[in-house]
Amino acid sequence: MWIWIAVVVVAVIILAVVGARLFGRLGRLDRAARRLQTRQTEAARLQRSVAEMQETLLEVQQRAELASEHVAALSPAEKKG
Repeated sequence: MWIWIAVVVVAVIILAVVGARLFGRLGRLDRAARRLQTRQTEAARLQRSVAEMQETLLEVQQRAELASEHVAALSPAEKKG
């Protein structure tokens, strides 16, 4: 009878130790998941910023081409000699 009680007590102790370690790891996993979610949100925000910057760059390039055309139209034609 005492052997069975000892076996049950040892099993409960082992389960408690394993459970404590598991909950510790789950806590770290939860923190890592929250950090990942934060970084994903930041990445999405950065992607939107990059898209806006690309649109702005395209507009600036178009304005530069238009300005170049205006300058070319205003400059005197080359004199052929």
